[in-house]
Amino acid sequence: MSIMHLNEENFDKEVLESGKPVLVDFFATWCGPCKMLAPVLEEIAAENPDFSIGKVDVDESTNLAGRYGVMSVPTLIFFKGGEIHKKMVGVRPKEELVALFK
Repeated sequence: MSIMHLNEENFDKEVLESGKPVLVDFFATWCGPCKMLAPVLEEIAAENPDFSIGKVDVDESTNLAGRYGVMSVPTLIFFKGGEIHKKMVGVRPKEELVALFK
């Protein structure tokens, strides 16, 4: 599965109402560490088509960033059953991100 582009219109449906766990990357296009993390997330999505991964551009969706207290990018939030299961700031290794879904 490819990575979902999330925004204020589709976030609740795609993340909070999803029947599966979802990893959401809050990022910015100007952020260097976000650019480092992007290919890692693409690789995870390509290798694990059953995983749900989404990205929120904090400059386009400022209300979502505020709603989840995103102060730094990248911020990764793992949702299970519509609830926050884990919140991480900064680039994380691929293995740690894949392990969230296990």
